[in-house]
Amino acid sequence: MAAPAKTKVAAPKKAVKDVTTSVAVANLPNKAVNVQPILNQQINAPAVTQKFGTVSQRLPIGLADDVRLESVRMLNQLLADTMSIRDLYKKSHWQVTGPTFYQLHLLFDKHYEEQSELVDTIAERIQILGGVAIAMAHDVAENTLIPRPPRDREEAPVQISRLLEAHQIILAECHEIAKKADDSGDDGTNDLAVSDVMRANELQVWFVSEHLVDSPLVQAR
Repeated sequence: MAAPAKTKVAAPKKAVKDVTTSVAVANLPNKAVNVQPILNQQINAPAVTQKFGTVSQRLPIGLADDVRLESVRMLNQLLADTMSIRDLYKKSHWQVTGPTFYQLHLLFDKHYEEQSELVDTIAERIQILGGVAIAMAHDVAENTLIPRPPRDREEAPVQISRLLEAHQIILAECHEIAKKADDSGDDGTNDLAVSDVMRANELQVWFVSEHLVDSPLVQAR
């Protein structure tokens, strides 16, 4: 008698992952995060974090309030004038003309870059002292001691003369700041006025002044 045929048992089917659903779930935005920027917060803004003309004692730098307040006042004036001479150099860089165009075009831009670094150095010192540095063009225009040049294009000797006048104003401020800061014990501000601002401006005075010397180029007199 033949043995009964064995019944083949089918293997259990493996669960098939719904790829479409998984991708759709992965692409759903995180509801806990809103990617929309919160705009127009300057409208009806809360009170400012610090008033201009004040100092805070956030940083323990070992200087009394009155010392820091006076240093901030002087440095903001220096900042306004440094921003002015920086822009005066850029104006001269763009508008210079004449046989020395190439040399002055490059020199004025080099001095512009150096003054830009001084602007940042002065502003950071003001913030370190707990003050608020001026920053906007209208504030600079209202406070600078440097005479405003015309919008017109001027000859190179006139441009240089304006720059030298601006340097004289800044250097006079540096001497005053250095002395007062030394008397009050603000050594950091004293060092900035002398080592950074004064020395850089003195060097620039030398470089631009030589372009006003009436010296022969071809035949000696």
